Amino acid sequence: MKKLFLALLLTSLFSHAFAQLATLRGQIKTEDGVPVGQASIKLIGTKNVTTTNSMGWYELSKIPFGKRELEVTSIEVKHQRFFIDVHKDQQEFNIVVSAKGAIDIEEVSIHRNTEKRDLEVGGFAVAVIETKEASLRNLTTNELLDRAVGVRVRQNGGIGSRVDYNLNGMSGSTVGIFLDGIEVSTYGSSFNLNNIPPAMIERIEVYKGVLPSHLTGDYVGGAINVVLKKDASTNNVTIATSYGSFNTFQSDIGATFRDKRTGFSARFSGFHTYTDNSFTTWGRSTTYVNHLQQIIRPYRAKRFNNTYKSLGGRFELGFTDVKWADLFFLGYNISDNYNEIPHGTTMATPYVGRFTETDAHVFSLNYSKKDLFVKGLALNVNAVRSDRGTYLQDTVGLAYNWDGTVREVIQFGERVPLRTTLGGQQGEKVISQIDRKITNTRSNLGYMILPGHRISLNHKFEKTDRDDNDLLNPIDRDLITKSIVSKNILSFNYEAQTFNNRLRTNILAKYTANRTQQTKPEIVNQNGQSTIVRRDTTTFADNFGYGATLSYMVVRDLFVIGSLENAYIMPNETQLYGDPEINILPNLQLQPEKNINYNLGFRYGVIDHGRHRISFYGSAFWRNGFDKITQQIVDEREVENPEDADIQTTRYVNLGKTQARGFEAEIVYIYDNKLNAIVNFSKFNNVFKQEFDENGQPHDLYNAQVPNEPFFTVNANLQYRLNNIFQKNSILNVYYNTGYVGQYYTVWGQPEWSSTPTQFVHDIGASYRFPSGKLVVSLDGKNIFNAEAYDNFMVQKPGRGIYVKLNYTINKFL
Repeated sequence: MKKLFLALLLTSLFSHAFAQLATLRGQIKTEDGVPVGQASIKLIGTKNVTTTNSMGWYELSKIPFGKRELEVTSIEVKHQRFFIDVHKDQQEFNIVVSAKGAIDIEEVSIHRNTEKRDLEVGGFAVAVIETKEASLRNLTTNELLDRAVGVRVRQNGGIGSRVDYNLNGMSGSTVGIFLDGIEVSTYGSSFNLNNIPPAMIERIEVYKGVLPSHLTGDYVGGAINVVLKKDASTNNVTIATSYGSFNTFQSDIGATFRDKRTGFSARFSGFHTYTDNSFTTWGRSTTYVNHLQQIIRPYRAKRFNNTYKSLGGRFELGFTDVKWADLFFLGYNISDNYNEIPHGTTMATPYVGRFTETDAHVFSLNYSKKDLFVKGLALNVNAVRSDRGTYLQDTVGLAYNWDGTVREVIQFGERVPLRTTLGGQQGEKVISQIDRKITNTRSNLGYMILPGHRISLNHKFEKTDRDDNDLLNPIDRDLITKSIVSKNILSFNYEAQTFNNRLRTNILAKYTANRTQQTKPEIVNQNGQSTIVRRDTTTFADNFGYGATLSYMVVRDLFVIGSLENAYIMPNETQLYGDPEINILPNLQLQPEKNINYNLGFRYGVIDHGRHRISFYGSAFWRNGFDKITQQIVDEREVENPEDADIQTTRYVNLGKTQARGFEAEIVYIYDNKLNAIVNFSKFNNVFKQEFDENGQPHDLYNAQVPNEPFFTVNANLQYRLNNIFQKNSILNVYYNTGYVGQYYTVWGQPEWSSTPTQFVHDIGASYRFPSGKLVVSLDGKNIFNAEAYDNFMVQKPGRGIYVKLNYTINKFL
């Protein structure tokens, strides 16, 4: 019934017909006819702003029809406003402005930074990914992240498979993944970065190290914060659908509405994904076992039992820009997944009939108000209540090969089907239901005590109630395992801008309290009778942490950025209690992880020379981890033959002392606002620093590289815009992207058979915007040379794929 409701709602929104927005183009010149380059032109009342190129040309899109007001600012000309009646899809508007004349030496130059620029020079080690162009292409949010400097998205296969995020050697619970400031795990696996389309996203913020006050939490490695689109200044609907290789369908829709008189606003977004994930694998990870139990490796095969389906919607109602709130929204998320599990932790053994179904119902409240009660006092509140369910089934008792056939053995001189030892694909037969009720609230109260000096008090509360039910054995209904993990984090921030705003500093102190409770019933035989004994386990741990950031403008456009942090991370619910959906076993003995991190870098640009613009970024980091929480990795000394490393499950363990030191850098070049080129790389050395073992003897692995972790990555991408191709006022964008991952090993000791080979993947694409501006068609070729690509424990990722996508924008309604 739920799926039918979502499908009907999506269909009804697709069927509406609305009018369009306009695109405004023109040139800005002085009264003497001199073009004005790098002038800012803004649509008053919105965040719609752009900058002229060296010849004074500008372009503003998505402008509602009607009488509009434009504002032009520049250090070369006088501040002026102009009125225009927008009445055509494609409209030209040339502007003549008055030059300032000589600029007084005492005059202060004001540079209007974009939100992206403000974040990047605010003292935090942060990269900002904008999604405007990417939303028109057949790219997932994870693919965008994987191209960012210092980010490695670890995905075990195709769309819908398990994903981990690595920020320069930091991963797992050290890295926070947020959706508008709330942990994305709250929304469940059916609503995550795997299936949130870029069209729903305003920008993605990638922090490495200390986090800003509104994201303060139990993290030290950094965070990825996905900021969804919130601008409701114009009414519009956007629709996109795509189809491509491996029978992959993806569609999304977004709609916004705002009543200017009352401030009432409504937003809706939805998505649907289906894929067979039937790509071919041919590396060492894929095996074939014949009836004589001889292993053939590598074995070329097409993946099967790998279907993924997802459907979700996000509804928000509220008010913006009213007296009592800058923003107030009540929201509801509904989503579900069907995900077939094709193998365990490694690809050695294919599964048939093991699958999960997940669903999530999430209610949210978002409130923000500046100058609350008194000037300078600001309050932000984000609260979410989530009801998540995960159903897992694994009841097929036959073993299979990667060609899709049942494995055979010789018994009494005959070839017979091989049955699994315990009746399921990964072990015992299982039909289980895991229900989670999650409460997650975050509040931030800030006060500007003096100009340039702000203090803030932040509180985060998160509680997860988890019930594990065995549906295969109804007699065990009284044996439900109940687990509760609750966390309180109180933090204080002091932010200052001094030395004529050249120096920005942020000092953080936080207190974390973590409590776990588990009730696990067991059947105990006493005097010949069976009784149920409930075993209760409770733990409590708390700690203090601190950190600081600074940003100093040495000269115009050159910023030195640094940060340090000393804090703990508590193990989360999945790490403690496991998750059969992603082949993770429990480990109740996990200890908190401590990290001491340092970052120092610079950002220079944008350097502007006529048509040429260039910017540089570089950062060095030094990270020291104690009792690092990581997935258990095989030791070469414990492996009699390479096949023993083909594991099906893993668990999180405390690794001991580790140290990572490295450097990342990025160069951005723009020519004539048509060519965009970006090159970035990250290189670090993450080594095991436990000098002595538990017996006091020198540790064999001291200074060994931590395995199963790519430590050298390079990304490069080009984009070029061609105007008036095929049709006047049309725009053709062509793209090229390449990604390089250096060789790394998956097993301690680095035996050659555990080597993940060097990876070099190339993508190309193009998008064509029709003259009306409301229809965009894109074509993408991914991994065009069909290169081998791998991730966690050498799981192979998709080869060559071709995808086509249509984007349609409908505006000016109601």
